[in-house]
Amino acid sequence: MRVRGLRKSLTGVVISDKMEKTVVVQVDRLVKHSTYKKYVRRRAKYTAHDENNTCRQGDKVLIRETRPLSKTKRWRVTQIVEKAVT
Repeated sequence: MRVRGLRKSLTGVVISDKMEKTVVVQVDRLVKHSTYKKYVRRRAKYTAHDENNTCRQGDKVLIRETRPLSKTKRWRVTQIVEKAVT
């Protein structure tokens, strides 16, 4: 039996849910600047697969790395951590 490797997990906020079964998740992180030793905020956007179209804009979600699902989708929404306040 083959064992899968550990897959990365990230937490971010849904910034777009306009596509079918796809959401765009923005992940913010703090990185220490190598020269100035100050913490700098970095952000990245990931397209993630949302099978049941349950995520809405503003939701905080947990995404997990997966096999390539399309040209840009390499992440899958595993759970909604916090629903957006409407």
